[in-house]
Amino acid sequence: MSENSFLIYVVEDNEWYNKLLVHTLSLNPDYEIVSFKNGKDALKELEREPDLVTVDYRLPDLNGFDIIDAIKADSPSTEVIVISEQEEIETAIGLMREGAYDYLVKSKDIRDRLLKTVEHIRQNLGLRREVQKLQKEVKQKYTFKNSIIGNSQQMQRVFEMTQKALNNNISVMINGETGTGKEVVAKAIHFNSNRQSKPFVAVNVAAIPAELFESELFGHEKGAFTGANSRRIGKFEEADGGTLFLDEIGEMDINFQAKLLRALQEKEIVRIGSNQPVKTNCRIIVATNRDLLTEVKNGNFRQDLYYRLIGLPIVLPPLRERDNDVLLLAHSFIQSFCKENEMPLKPLSETAKNKLMTYTWPGNVRELKSVIELAVVLANSEKISADDISIGNPNDALPDVMGEEMTMREYKQRIVLKYMERYNNDTKLIAEKLAIGQTTVYRLLNEVNDK
Repeated sequence: MSENSFLIYVVEDNEWYNKLLVHTLSLNPDYEIVSFKNGKDALKELEREPDLVTVDYRLPDLNGFDIIDAIKADSPSTEVIVISEQEEIETAIGLMREGAYDYLVKSKDIRDRLLKTVEHIRQNLGLRREVQKLQKEVKQKYTFKNSIIGNSQQMQRVFEMTQKALNNNISVMINGETGTGKEVVAKAIHFNSNRQSKPFVAVNVAAIPAELFESELFGHEKGAFTGANSRRIGKFEEADGGTLFLDEIGEMDINFQAKLLRALQEKEIVRIGSNQPVKTNCRIIVATNRDLLTEVKNGNFRQDLYYRLIGLPIVLPPLRERDNDVLLLAHSFIQSFCKENEMPLKPLSETAKNKLMTYTWPGNVRELKSVIELAVVLANSEKISADDISIGNPNDALPDVMGEEMTMREYKQRIVLKYMERYNNDTKLIAEKLAIGQTTVYRLLNEVNDK
């Protein structure tokens, strides 16, 4: 069998018709065909989990309804095509309701119809497998081992609290400084919970203007306001069955907080322009870098909403309080960046490690990731040296690069400009130092000049 093979059972008691079906399906080399003369023999082989079973409606031992029930009970993902001598509409409808994919009549054009139907089933199966593969990859990416890295005592407490959030639907409040990885923790909770196959919808509260917030979260009907040209579902409906992550919840406008509280209490929302409530079923995880109790005392955050949201509190420690986690994270970022960019692995020198450990990391894990990725690019030797670590010392290369958010393309442009200064505009030498083509150097310089 090839990688794309497709296992089909043909169940037909008429020997001539059995051979006809087997021959027709065997025209595709990716189809593996196994034939049976009765239903019971086919059911004994369901442990192989065939992708498709074609079955005669009237077998000597089982009828179509019986065999569909048995197949779906033992192998739910297996599709069934029922083949009959009679065009019985009521029977066909009943079989489709029972779980049959299609009902075909033994006629002159059955060959073409059968091949088209099987190909549709195969294409749908391919899409399902691709989705399952992606879901598996996402789940693997956000396992605690892969997404939340740290051995410090502070992080052990985070792991303990995060584990407690998995097997229930309690709301979670994640508190920590900017850059500590609050969204990473939220995703780890979602993709390891019983909601993992449903959507994870993230909303940056601080990025939404107050006047658009209700529409963004609750949605709106066509004509609800100027510019509402069609119905739009909000984030609550988008996250149905899954998790709604409200980042920077402390930035929410006080005037909208009462509406959010009602939606959480009633587990329903009302789209703008509608009077019809819509039931919602999504887990709520919020994150903030503020002390929300202080915000409550100052009148900036509703007390009742605070207690509705706090649920299970998880506090992420700043990186400066996580001891050797700095080096663990740095090593992980080096591996990921080198793998993604097909670069040789560059370990940290002892001087580089010392420099990382003595810095206070005001930007936390996010800053460390940016620093490490830049260091990998800047390093001219097999190891990353202290000089490649652009932090703390104003004389370091690119001292201001971490003070602003840039795209990877902009980072590359900045690096080339710095090397132009260092090596007197020798583009050939710069290309050798950066292990890139000279034309790439010219292109990056031209992009800077075109700005």
